[in-house]
Amino acid sequence: MKIKVLGCSGATFPNHRPPGFLLDDRILFDAGSLADVLHERAQMKIDHIFITHAHLDHILGLPFLADNVLNGSRRRNVRVSSIPPVIRALKKNLLNGSIWPDFTVIPHSERPVLSFNPLRIQTPVRVNGYRVTPYRVAHSVPAVGYLVEDKKDRRFFYTGDTGPTESTWRKIGKKQIHTLIIEVSLPDSMGEMAIKTGHLTTRLFREELLKIREMPERIYITHPKPQYFKTIHAELQRLRLDNLTLLRDGQTIRV
Repeated sequence: MKIKVLGCSGATFPNHRPPGFLLDDRILFDAGSLADVLHERAQMKIDHIFITHAHLDHILGLPFLADNVLNGSRRRNVRVSSIPPVIRALKKNLLNGSIWPDFTVIPHSERPVLSFNPLRIQTPVRVNGYRVTPYRVAHSVPAVGYLVEDKKDRRFFYTGDTGPTESTWRKIGKKQIHTLIIEVSLPDSMGEMAIKTGHLTTRLFREELLKIREMPERIYITHPKPQYFKTIHAELQRLRLDNLTLLRDGQTIRV
């Protein structure tokens, strides 16, 4: 599995883009970075988008992709998958005909640019030879992370935004996570804010690792707030974990 990091930041600044992880050029996990990163031909290759939750930094590229598909060379729709509360939020607050056109009925309701696919928690779907399973995570709004498994039972888990959680790791259970993409948004000095907003600090991240049955082969940190990037980087280094990497935009992850 090859994952391109289109963006991995917890805010938008020059050289810091919001989350978007592109698997094999065709499956996107979160759409914070998309049309502002990929050229037209690459955008037209995307078949499936899995959204973790409806916060703007995770859906920002979706309306612009829809417009580009409508006016581009693609002749099949893009399937957008998530749990029902996220889909309802997208319909009500984004693709509502006011903030942005409703591309689930454009150009025709029978052949729209976008189609929504509601997911059930812990129920896998098969996409391009992969099994993708949503697991509930602990955020300030309804949110899931995604466990992705290939035919050789290699797995990665992308948390999206999450605070401390017992149930996520318990429900994943004995499945070996070979690659973990997990957030650390804030430094340890902001632990109270992290808990309140459903995020992790470096210390809270270390506590989450202790809840996982078997240590992942590789761990990638996503979603740091750019204002605290250097502090978080220093805190992570003090953990002395050889398999740990703080992600940067544009990197490639191989599972």
